[in-house]
Amino acid sequence: MKIGIIKEGKIPSDERVPMSPEQCAEVKSKFPAVELVVQKSDVRRFKDEEYTNAGIEVVENIDDCDVLMGVKEVPIKNLIANKTYFYFSHTIKKQPYNRALLLEMINKNIKMVDYEAITDIEGRRLIGFGRYAGVVGCYNSFFAYGKREKTFDLQRAYLCDDRKEMEAELKKVKLPNNYKIVITGGGRVAGGIVEILDVIGIKKVTPGEFLNQSFNEPIYTQLNVHDYNKRKDGKSFDSQDFFDNPTEFEGDFFRFAKVADMYISGHFWDEEAPFIFSRQDAKSPDFNIKVVGDISCDIDGPVACTLRPSTIKEPLYGYDPQQEKEVMFDNVDAITVMSVDNLPCELPKDASADFGREFIDNVLPHLIDDKLNIIKNATICENGDLTETYEYLRDYLEGM
Repeated sequence: MKIGIIKEGKIPSDERVPMSPEQCAEVKSKFPAVELVVQKSDVRRFKDEEYTNAGIEVVENIDDCDVLMGVKEVPIKNLIANKTYFYFSHTIKKQPYNRALLLEMINKNIKMVDYEAITDIEGRRLIGFGRYAGVVGCYNSFFAYGKREKTFDLQRAYLCDDRKEMEAELKKVKLPNNYKIVITGGGRVAGGIVEILDVIGIKKVTPGEFLNQSFNEPIYTQLNVHDYNKRKDGKSFDSQDFFDNPTEFEGDFFRFAKVADMYISGHFWDEEAPFIFSRQDAKSPDFNIKVVGDISCDIDGPVACTLRPSTIKEPLYGYDPQQEKEVMFDNVDAITVMSVDNLPCELPKDASADFGREFIDNVLPHLIDDKLNIIKNATICENGDLTETYEYLRDYLEGM
């Protein structure tokens, strides 16, 4: 098997890569049946010479590779027929802007394996950039606080060479006593958030302590779905019941919003699930949150102040709850919002190495021998058509 790591072609360019130079060398060493080359690129953060120095051949042409690996969608004009591709295709939720991409992959007899669909036999994702979305999103939330309050100024993560340099900036963070931060979620993203809170040295407390006690230091609490949702009929909460019947529940986050100063989202949200807080909630004089780091970034959804994605270069805006409109991020009456939707791109080296580690450990063995059908189940199209698992995309593919 010959694997080629492709040059990212999507605009704006993405500096990430599926594996670092050291990891490519590891694959060559541990998997002698796998040949690996890297396509020349002037956009990735890891430079061509770093791959060459690690003993990896850097090539212009990848036509002779069996498997082509990228990160973001491959531009239609760059697709090579009859190949196996790995990347985030953003098609499995019927995203209209990528319908033509899926159609062209089928026309070109491409086997498309989507990272987002690679799960174990119990349905847990085996690979992703979620951890670094959490890491950078949490960092940016403190950048937002410092800018809003004009108390400290963190260097932007994307201007740091790596995570170590970024974390050194966190020494600047100064928060009032009893400053309260609430986070939602329990997966990869939330794990990344917690890593940064731990680096800063912020104490974790239970949801009950968060609601009912005062502290002489900054604190945070981490909420799971049962903490911020409740049954409409008052019956006891059951997690499986919530996932199966989300419309029978209502939000219970407002009690936290009354005492929290900052909210950082790291949850997964289903469109049928209750909002975390509504525009009406945000209008209340009891709503206390002034900084929101919305890493999940569902537009006009569960986090009422998230009006749009922000950008790496312009990460902040303000939300005026009374007027329900965007204002300056440091407006005294506004909620300061950080809603960058491509956060791992700010630390491309670290995010790539984290992703590559998961690929080598969790995915590559199945690519070599797929006896558990891990790769098969993540294959969107093959042999000039949709696979059986993704037949539900037929109407999307046909433009219906």
